[in-house]
Amino acid sequence: MTAPLEALNPPQVDAPQGRRPLLKTVRLLFEFQRDGSIMPFYRQSAINRNLKIRARTVQAVRAFFIEKSYLEIETPCRIPAPAPEEHIDAQVSGNWYLQTSPELCMKRILAAGYPRIFQICKCFRQNERGSKHLPELTMLEWYTSGTDYFDMMAQTEDLIGYVSKNINSNGYLVYQGKKIDLKKPWPKISVAKAFKKFTSTTLEKALSEDLFDELMTAEIEPNLGQKRPVFLYDYPASFAPLAMVKSDNPFYAQRFELYITGLELCNAYTELTDPVEQRKRFEIEQNKRNGLGKRVYPMSEKFLESLEFIPGASGNALGIDRLIMLFADTAKIDDVVAFTPEEL
Repeated sequence: MTAPLEALNPPQVDAPQGRRPLLKTVRLLFEFQRDGSIMPFYRQSAINRNLKIRARTVQAVRAFFIEKSYLEIETPCRIPAPAPEEHIDAQVSGNWYLQTSPELCMKRILAAGYPRIFQICKCFRQNERGSKHLPELTMLEWYTSGTDYFDMMAQTEDLIGYVSKNINSNGYLVYQGKKIDLKKPWPKISVAKAFKKFTSTTLEKALSEDLFDELMTAEIEPNLGQKRPVFLYDYPASFAPLAMVKSDNPFYAQRFELYITGLELCNAYTELTDPVEQRKRFEIEQNKRNGLGKRVYPMSEKFLESLEFIPGASGNALGIDRLIMLFADTAKIDDVVAFTPEEL
């Protein structure tokens, strides 16, 4: 938790003769800004501990994958065709776009014969700003050939347990006054069961009344992961355009999200590798975007061409900024980044 401003003790810096020491200058600036605003450089001084936690978290994540023989990959931030998802809007960059995720390029690397890959990168999304959202976020994505989404759940447990041991060595974390036990295995609950348990309706009825997102946000998510991390899995296939459907019930996709204290940390699934089916899914998403009056992105033909060469695999996209929020015990994403958009 960030220390109160009055408790901060920044080092005093010697100043030329006739000039006030820097410490007094900082205090004067803080006192001058009693209307609630804080000088930008002073905010960064106040989150010193959080920025150190951030560095240790990123280093631990990278070490985890290197120890398991994953290859770190860099892909372009600027791409001609993002995945056309209904509610994710890409930032325009000339005639191209800034990536909302490295997913399409990472899967092309899978198709080229690399079975275990990861990337830590910047992603960009329009119209995302709040206590848990930034328009420029740091994303971890990794892919493992020969696995499905249940295998990916186990990998996610191992990753967060490894990082936690490097941050606090306790086997648990304390977030906003709640002690979260990280002992494996973590509980799982299907989306259908979550609707029955936490809402007054069913999943099918929520979908028919277009209440899925509203009920997820207001009634389900706040109840997830309050004592232990929880995997919410088996989403309706219509909410997973890049995921493989379940073989025994194609209404559901092999997708999960991880929640800790109601905070969504990652989105993962068994990868869809059928190029014909993927094209149909993209066309559905394009039509949805068009119906909402949103920009319709070009079809990513090179990605679709690569799909037939991708082996069975699972992938995961995890928000690094949100993971750091947990370890830093802060409810504001601004507290774990060196600069917010408003400071630039």
